[in-house]
Amino acid sequence: MPRIQLTLPDIFPFSTTLQVYQSHINEAGHVDNAQLLSLVSEARQRFFHALGFKQLDVDGVGIVVADAALQYLSEAFYSEQLQVDVAANDFNKYGCDLVFRIQELTTQRPVAHAKTGIVFFDYQTRKVAPVPQAFVAAVLALSSHGG
Repeated sequence: MPRIQLTLPDIFPFSTTLQVYQSHINEAGHVDNAQLLSLVSEARQRFFHALGFKQLDVDGVGIVVADAALQYLSEAFYSEQLQVDVAANDFNKYGCDLVFRIQELTTQRPVAHAKTGIVFFDYQTRKVAPVPQAFVAAVLALSSHGG
């Protein structure tokens, strides 16, 4: 079976730094695969915050993660600082992809690429909802600042 290959966008309008803690490390001495997804989730939370939203309140609707893919490029170790760059792309009626580029902060060593597909969701009706225009506008505004 071929390995996952994620295509990255040219521009990442949002960046955050995450610390690798001991709780992220597995018995092999590097970031555990499940913990990498946890770091991606933290970066997603910060991305939404930077846009002025909460993941459960984006102009009255929330999000659900519909899929996730991780492509490992190198090990990450305890106490390293990871730069996580985030972009939103591939919009459709109900959602979009969030793409993540993860690098060790000091050396810029590539650690991983990730993608999560998100769907907007009305938690009161328990049904998918159209992408809020306020979200699209916030993403475009953030992107226009040069990321």
